[in-house]
Amino acid sequence: MPELKRLNAEHSPAVLAFELANRAYFAASVPDRGDDYFDRFTARYSALLAEQESGLCAFHVLLAEDGSVLGRFNLVDIEHEEHSAELGYRVARHASGRGLATATVLELCRLAASRYGLRTLRAATSHENTASQKVLTKAGFVPAGPAGPADLGGKTGTWYQRDLVDQQP
Repeated sequence: MPELKRLNAEHSPAVLAFELANRAYFAASVPDRGDDYFDRFTARYSALLAEQESGLCAFHVLLAEDGSVLGRFNLVDIEHEEHSAELGYRVARHASGRGLATATVLELCRLAASRYGLRTLRAATSHENTASQKVLTKAGFVPAGPAGPADLGGKTGTWYQRDLVDQQP
């Protein structure tokens, strides 16, 4: 049974393997991270953990029983005064289409409210990324306005929002 875990230093090799194995798959729907991301992975990973420690973000991995990463599910730009954050996620190609993304986004919504005290989550997806649009809709997010190229690495799309207090899908 896959398990959602808060990102820690021990996950580094599995996260790198996940990103490398799925690089081309991800690049079909979201901007490629670029060679620099992989060349400087260790330093970037350490920076992510420091950012998480500061409370600005909360990073999670969905782990298979063998410890491999099936997906990454992140709360970024946490605004403590507004009790809000942006949601981002990516799921391995071999794990997609099985409802894991939707189930994990729902679980992260529960954690966002109970563990992190958040009331609102936002997520942007490009018009071409219909799979992500379906995940967000099934998880109780509603369209909240246009997302521009600056939000989506050069693409246009839609912002989705979910009220964690009143909405229970």
